[in-house]
Amino acid sequence: HHNPFEVMENSMAKKKWNVLVTGGAGYVGSALIPKLLADGHVVSVLDLYMYGEDLFKEYRQGGQLKEVIGDLRDQEAVAKAVEGCDAVIHLACISNDPSYDLDPELGKSINYDAFRPLIHASKAAGVKRFIYASSSSVYGIKEDENVTEDMALEPLTDYSKYKMLCEEVLAEEREPGFVTCTIRPSTVCGYAPRLRLDLTVNILTNHALNKGKITVFGGEQKRPNIHIDDMVDLYLFLLQCDDEKIDGATYNAGYENFKVSEIAEMVREGLSKDIEIETVPTDDNRSYHVSSEKMRSELGFTATRTVVDAVRDLAEAFSDGRVPDPLDDPKYFNIKLMQEKSMK
Repeated sequence: HHNPFEVMENSMAKKKWNVLVTGGAGYVGSALIPKLLADGHVVSVLDLYMYGEDLFKEYRQGGQLKEVIGDLRDQEAVAKAVEGCDAVIHLACISNDPSYDLDPELGKSINYDAFRPLIHASKAAGVKRFIYASSSSVYGIKEDENVTEDMALEPLTDYSKYKMLCEEVLAEEREPGFVTCTIRPSTVCGYAPRLRLDLTVNILTNHALNKGKITVFGGEQKRPNIHIDDMVDLYLFLLQCDDEKIDGATYNAGYENFKVSEIAEMVREGLSKDIEIETVPTDDNRSYHVSSEKMRSELGFTATRTVVDAVRDLAEAFSDGRVPDPLDDPKYFNIKLMQEKSMK
């Protein structure tokens, strides 16, 4: 039997932020924004809304949500979005190697050139806490059994190189009263309203359900994964942490590391039907095993949702009609969408 006063105290103790989420209308953002609002934060989103402008229409009443449809490289849009905010979660970027390679100048302009101006705009607006979504790809390929945060960064692609350089900029810009934290997410999986079907678990689930067959390229490579709901919960958790707990810190954000062939088996298991798995050779043997021990032991955050959970969540969304035309609609595939919209 709870003491009602205790419950009240707990809810009072929750930090409430005015938080800007850049790229908030993307895959992770589409799951994060509703939870931030439910947690009582005031939320500002800066995004191009390439996937549709009505993503958050049901949250527009109530005055807790501000949406700026604009480009991270546009200083006016950034200033408008960050005005009145005291925290930033920076998710916006051209977010995978193929999309980046489509137009490397565009990728650099968004993923790197816009980064320091965003920090300066944040400081000018009075932001006290800046959380940056980097990537576990900054490590490159590691032979080690466990890749930990203190290992040398050896990015293999421009995409991951600029992710790393932004980490360095953030470290330079950190100062008293401007608390910084870098997260290096694994590959995110599972259902979100703005769905991506160009990520390992999501690709395999899509193909299993909608083609009846999975093609595995190689299969021996290890890939670290994190369920999108755990990813979102980590951002919520970071907003509740004390300054000294996270200031200047870097955390891997992952949960399970599996070979691609094992993920294919889990997809089959999660869908509990017999699906053909075909293995073909690949020259993409990038393989790494990311350790999330520091996140657990130092930060006190543990992911709880599995790859199989992600597969089941996706299967449910496919079956109840939330994902129309999953094999062909470009909106689920970042590179196809960028080609179609020919971003500049």
